[in-house]
Amino acid sequence: MNIIIKTKNIELTNSLENYINKRIEGLAKFLQDSSDIFVDIKKETLRHKKGDIFKTEAIVQLPGKKMVAVATGDDLGKTVTKVRDELKEEIKKHKLKTIELPRRKAKKLRDEAGG
Repeated sequence: MNIIIKTKNIELTNSLENYINKRIEGLAKFLQDSSDIFVDIKKETLRHKKGDIFKTEAIVQLPGKKMVAVATGDDLGKTVTKVRDELKEEIKKHKLKTIELPRRKAKKLRDEAGG
């Protein structure tokens, strides 16, 4: 799994890169080894009166599905965690559909054939 980090209006320091990698690496057990995760972090400068607003966006391309998670907030760490949690739920739902749906169809066919 590759994590590709892109920033805008914020410097990508080693500590920030390590933090993002540590948070996003937890998704590896849900994904294939060849999957890429694109993480885009922005520090927005418009439309707020005080304080910094951070926007974190993560994109995962799975076979037949593109998943996008977006979070905004005043704490960069919290936005990264929200994005990770959102992606984790989307990946779980996708895997459940791709595994469980064929099982249900097969069970239905067996029940109809045997009954």
